[in-house]
Amino acid sequence: MPEDRRQMVLATIAAVAVLVAGGLAYRVVEPRWRGTGQKVIRLPVPLGDFPTEIAGWTGQDMQIPQTTEQYMRQNFADDFLSRRYLNKDKGMLVDLYAVYCASRPAGILGHRPGVCYPAHGWIHDQTLNTEVVTSSGRRIPCLLHRFHMPLPNYQEVVVLSFYVVNGQITTHEQAFTGLIDRGPNIDGDPARYVAQVQVSSGFESAVRQAAADMVDSLLGYLPDASGQVKAAGR
Repeated sequence: MPEDRRQMVLATIAAVAVLVAGGLAYRVVEPRWRGTGQKVIRLPVPLGDFPTEIAGWTGQDMQIPQTTEQYMRQNFADDFLSRRYLNKDKGMLVDLYAVYCASRPAGILGHRPGVCYPAHGWIHDQTLNTEVVTSSGRRIPCLLHRFHMPLPNYQEVVVLSFYVVNGQITTHEQAFTGLIDRGPNIDGDPARYVAQVQVSSGFESAVRQAAADMVDSLLGYLPDASGQVKAAGR
């Protein structure tokens, strides 16, 4: 297996582990709203409809274990996207993740790469505040994390991440840790939510390029600050 592809496989495993590990921590202190009849809140257009062909990138959905997907859906994810994209012209390979939490907006609490990657064997090297300028010129604040696996199986991964809270982009969990955000979304309002976006690769240039090319379109699948969903035409 080529070295860069091997790095991406390990990064994929780690990213899914981040989602599950964060959910385990949150589950300990929060009620199981699914078990009390809380229904899944669906986006007008599911994240799975995000294009597999975009700006020179070709994507393929990544299969995750059924038990992992079931856990995610039962405990925090109303919808999610897990897809690997290849840009042959630029020789870049990235993994794109988006998780949407509306029935319990704070269900994503604890899903921080800087905490969960190390819990699964990765050594945290650095986290920086940065920004990505999208193809439309929009500036997206985000965090850029670096991790590595120690010898004898040395690997590196770069993860770019940010949250979207009710249509507003943030890099801080504090934006959704209040009592209102912790409660169930009784009204079933899809515009009351927390989403997390991650782009991971073995190379910073790849995550930045993919984010610049994809984030504008991806945000169109989430309600904006006024509750409008661009992908749905409303």
